[in-house]
Amino acid sequence: MAKNKYYVVWHGRTPGIYQTWAECQKQVNGFKGARFKSFTSRQEAERAYESEHTDGESSHKEQTYIEESISVDAGTHGNPGPVEYQGVYTKDGHVLFAVEPFAKGTNNMGEFLAIVHALAWQKQEGMALPIYSDSQTAIGWVKKKKAKPTLARDETTEEIWQAIGRAESWLHHNDLTAPVLKWDTQAWGEIKADYDRK
Repeated sequence: MAKNKYYVVWHGRTPGIYQTWAECQKQVNGFKGARFKSFTSRQEAERAYESEHTDGESSHKEQTYIEESISVDAGTHGNPGPVEYQGVYTKDGHVLFAVEPFAKGTNNMGEFLAIVHALAWQKQEGMALPIYSDSQTAIGWVKKKKAKPTLARDETTEEIWQAIGRAESWLHHNDLTAPVLKWDTQAWGEIKADYDRK
């Protein structure tokens, strides 16, 4: 049986403590600079919420990622080069989807496709978990519903360019129902979907 969770929203539409992810999501989804975190006990959540209000930025340093989320990452052999991507359940690293390498593409193109794939996958599954990516560029492309790669389009890159076009079309025909968030590599280490090729 799932444990109860309490969601602290320090910076959102209405800061406070919420008992469901759906309530928390209403406060933070699309809210610029939203800051929130889940806790396993009410007491812990209240302590964290109060310390933020009394100590200013103290809780910000302790803020961690949301485990109930999807992490995506692209892996390349050279940039540009063959590029693949995958999405995993952040809490345990379980692979939710993985796409075989495109012959030639860039890391940002792979990251963009991975985020859109996660959005489409969740819509099909009736879910709306937060999605983490460590590519600010790809997140920006998703929010604008338009990718802006610099990779030349030719016979070696046609496959990934066609995938980009399909992803853009999907974004134009569907609302973003899940928040797309930047993974803080410096604070949390490599993203859970990382291919470990650095």
